[in-house]
Amino acid sequence: MNAKTYKQSLLDALYAPYRHCTMCPLGTMGRTQVVFGEGNPDADILFIGEGPGASEDEQGRPFVGRSGKLLTKTLEGLGVARAEVFITNIVKCRPPENRQPTHQEAQICTSLFLFNQTKIIRPTIICTLGATALRSLLGDDIKISKTRGTTLSWDGYPLVPTYHPAYILRNATELPTFVQDLALVIELSK
Repeated sequence: MNAKTYKQSLLDALYAPYRHCTMCPLGTMGRTQVVFGEGNPDADILFIGEGPGASEDEQGRPFVGRSGKLLTKTLEGLGVARAEVFITNIVKCRPPENRQPTHQEAQICTSLFLFNQTKIIRPTIICTLGATALRSLLGDDIKISKTRGTTLSWDGYPLVPTYHPAYILRNATELPTFVQDLALVIELSK
């Protein structure tokens, strides 16, 4: 069994008991399905966003709406196929009205899934997408505007924060910054 197949089997085993998770309030607030993440289980790059939106909740896949299309297009423009990376979120269930996850929701989901996903995948580098993902991992005092594009550390892994693709869709002038940050992530993954 190769590393990719082995790691996928470990991820499947991690997810199996939680397909209808109610460990935090999000599990009872109208989500359609749990969105664990997708991509190469042996990826060098792990992207972590905030939480599933409506399209993600419907399809059971992370970053498939407008934000996901921008992320995919940007990666492809930098020579990286979406299938080569692993993409997940801090919380795996859609918050109602697309609100930010609470600290409790983020903490429960991170301890149940994200720590374990990271230990299984063992990426070379992590890239957080947006302020919520960054603060959920490194604390409320950290500001994305001051740390984006720099190399930080989380749980022993190098971490590069960047803006969420949804922010870029609303602030097109920041697209070159987003591309620059993803190029740095790709370079550091080698």
